[in-house]
Amino acid sequence: MVIWRKKMDFQMNETSLKIFNNEKLEYELPFLWIRDNCHCNDCRIQETQEKRFMLNSIPIDLKPKSVDVNQNTVKIFWPDGHETNINFQDIEFLKKPRKPDRVLWTNNFVPNYYDWSEVLQDNHVAIEAFSEFISKGAICIKNSPCIPNSLEKLTPRLGPIREVLFERIHNVSVDGHIYNIAHTSLEVPPHNDFASYSWPPSVQALHMLANECDGGESMIIDGYKVLNDLKDDCPEFFDILSTFSVPFREFDEKNETYANEPIIRLNTSNEVIGFRYSNQLMQMIDPNKKNVDLFYRAYHELCKRVNDDEYKSTFRLEAGNILLVSAHRVLHGRKEFKPSGKRHLQDAYYELDNIENNLVLYKNLRGN
Repeated sequence: MVIWRKKMDFQMNETSLKIFNNEKLEYELPFLWIRDNCHCNDCRIQETQEKRFMLNSIPIDLKPKSVDVNQNTVKIFWPDGHETNINFQDIEFLKKPRKPDRVLWTNNFVPNYYDWSEVLQDNHVAIEAFSEFISKGAICIKNSPCIPNSLEKLTPRLGPIREVLFERIHNVSVDGHIYNIAHTSLEVPPHNDFASYSWPPSVQALHMLANECDGGESMIIDGYKVLNDLKDDCPEFFDILSTFSVPFREFDEKNETYANEPIIRLNTSNEVIGFRYSNQLMQMIDPNKKNVDLFYRAYHELCKRVNDDEYKSTFRLEAGNILLVSAHRVLHGRKEFKPSGKRHLQDAYYELDNIENNLVLYKNLRGN
């Protein structure tokens, strides 16, 4: 937090205002930024803080008529008679992180467990659980009802279920209806679901209703940790995986989904914000496509790391447990099992935006 002293000063150039605190530059504020961030009644709807002002309503070379600076605010008077006040505390607030810090993990990670009733009924527990989830990408909920479609009851906390073409709540069991490997007793390799969607669901809940079989341990991998290590060790491979589009397809007799996207999604700061990995859904790539050889060498290295035990957290999901994963980050899979007893899992999808927004709301209700 900046400590404002009495000796405040400013300088103006052709496009911006420089604010000095004891001769030290604290802010450089473009004139267009200042005018666009006016919070007066004419420029904002006060009840909602939605912006009414349109930037194109002023000249692009707008300059202040005069400026007044004190310890807390800068006041700007414009040639058309409008006045803008900028509070320095509002600028400082922009530096406050909105989300918990990202924590990466490997095979020694064990998801934290939270009680079903407490998550649903206690905001303090929900804050703790969602903070952990956003930070690490995976938690477990215990003592949930072993009743089909109980995942519907999580919607007040997680937001509405994200429906996909196949089923709203998906049943996973060895039942003779097979449209992907999860409906067999074979090992399911690490993946995230619906890479074949242009925007795959960003949260997945896997609810174990019955688990009477030998084997079938769940495994999760922190995809961001895998990609972080890949970027450090093989930057050329990381770069091609973030720019080379890959086709993914999933279908059955009634449904067809297809996407053609890079495996790694980055934000404008080149931070990983999405990992699309499903070896089983990946389709044939045109061999004449530019850089296809480099892509396959990079993909070979990525597959080797994803399937390395160094990254796999493995545990048994018992009846009544729900594994919640951040599906654009965490890969999930399952060991092979012997179908000697009943094994029934249901899963459903949600969106991370809703969980992040609810976390902010619960914190506001708590007063922090």
